[in-house]
Amino acid sequence: MSGTALITGITGQDGAYLAQLLLEQGYQVHGMMRRSSTETLGRLAGFQDDITIHQGDLLDQLSLVRLLEEVKPTELYNLAAQSFVPTSWSQPILTGETTGLGVTRVLEAIRQVDPSIRMYQASSSEMFGKVQQTPQTETTPFYPRSPYGVAKVYGYWITVNYRESYDLFASNGILFNHESPLRGLEFVTRKITDGVARIKLGVQDKLLLGNLEAKRDWGFAGDFVRAMWLMLQTDEPGDYVVATGEQHSVREFCEIAFGTVDLNLEDYVGIDPRFYRPAEVETLLGDPSKARHELGWEPQVTFEQLVTMMVEEDIKRVEREIKLGS
Repeated sequence: MSGTALITGITGQDGAYLAQLLLEQGYQVHGMMRRSSTETLGRLAGFQDDITIHQGDLLDQLSLVRLLEEVKPTELYNLAAQSFVPTSWSQPILTGETTGLGVTRVLEAIRQVDPSIRMYQASSSEMFGKVQQTPQTETTPFYPRSPYGVAKVYGYWITVNYRESYDLFASNGILFNHESPLRGLEFVTRKITDGVARIKLGVQDKLLLGNLEAKRDWGFAGDFVRAMWLMLQTDEPGDYVVATGEQHSVREFCEIAFGTVDLNLEDYVGIDPRFYRPAEVETLLGDPSKARHELGWEPQVTFEQLVTMMVEEDIKRVEREIKLGS
């Protein structure tokens, strides 16, 4: 066995891809999820029986301590957060408690129970916000433009602080946008590919979006979780930008998505001001040189392949829905 890994937020997109990767590497994989009255394990279909799921909450320090004492992980991947940026404006306090202070509770639990546990903290390109330089590197100043980004900045610095104060092996992965067919439907990329599938299959007429000119550095989540794992295999902890080094607009994403099914976006896409952010992040572009040189990490899936993959999977899913409804 390679070790025992605990993943908070295992039911999310990244948690699912990371769990698969760790199982392939021979780990015993444990996942933490909040108590819920609804089934949320859909992304783990096919390998759920190989994972041990535990209840815990980033808002509850005692649950984290007990979980570490029970699981005895060698590696902990903290992916849990309130991670939808628009929601952070309507729920800023909850976002701060989970996405910010939740990181402190995880670090403090590690310090109390077993300081030898290696921890990965999911940091975000949203910390750069109103970017101070392009491309963004590990030394670019942060200027967050949402409560989510602010909370992630806190999580980043408390991770550095615990690393330097208590000699913990705690690394930050500053991940730029990473997508997949497992992305939640509330995120613009899945909203686009789901909309394209529904329009192509005749069950939707229009797709309403916000700022089509916003630019992002988009990669494949399956590639990015490999970088998470590599960070915890190094001799020393550190902080790494994980990105493709390429930038594309929301409009470009739409063009490829509609082009995949031989449709023209201009015929179907409308603009709705409700989907504009109160403080917009206009452009993000990462420089993954450090991850490339120190971790040997390279993205494998291109932007075009990513968008096409997502559209094709959404078409299959919507076709299944139509069959079930007929």
